[in-house]
Amino acid sequence: MIQKNKIGIIGCGWLGLPLAKLLLLNKYSVKGSTTSKEKLQILQNQKINPYLIEIKENEIKGDIDSFMLGLDILIINIPPKMKSNPNSKYSKKIESLNNFIKSKSINKILFISSTSVYGSNKGKVDSNTVPIPNSENGLEILKSEEILNKNKNCTIIRFGGLIGKNRHPVYFLSKKIYGFLSSVFFVIALKKFQLKFIAA
Repeated sequence: MIQKNKIGIIGCGWLGLPLAKLLLLNKYSVKGSTTSKEKLQILQNQKINPYLIEIKENEIKGDIDSFMLGLDILIINIPPKMKSNPNSKYSKKIESLNNFIKSKSINKILFISSTSVYGSNKGKVDSNTVPIPNSENGLEILKSEEILNKNKNCTIIRFGGLIGKNRHPVYFLSKKIYGFLSSVFFVIALKKFQLKFIAA
């Protein structure tokens, strides 16, 4: 019987959790981390070995040693969350994690990145395209890539336009369209009000 790799996913969110479930279906042993105590039971119910871990800029909270023990592959799937916490430095968190990883014997590291590192680039882009991030989010992710890329066993995947159960482009478009139409109707109503006011 072939022994399959033991995989750890740091960040079992809307992307990490389905990935963990798929790996389990393929008979892999999976450990998963979350920053939410309430989610530990959800991971447990899915047969994922759950860990409460929080990567901070200067420390790692939780039993990270036990999480890393025996792993063959580490998948880093931590969202920047720059919008909700603009003062945090995502790259510092990744650096904190990387300093810990360097002391471990993990065969393969997979970092889930984003196409936001390409920023203002237009047209076709690929792995040979020079990143030109034009947002703080993109800059921090690119810095994180550079930190992890110092590990020879690291692979970076830049995702873009991800779709999930509650993450469909139609929802985002509908919000934008609704906002645009609301503005149009407001302008029309305002003009009508002004005309009536002048007429009076």
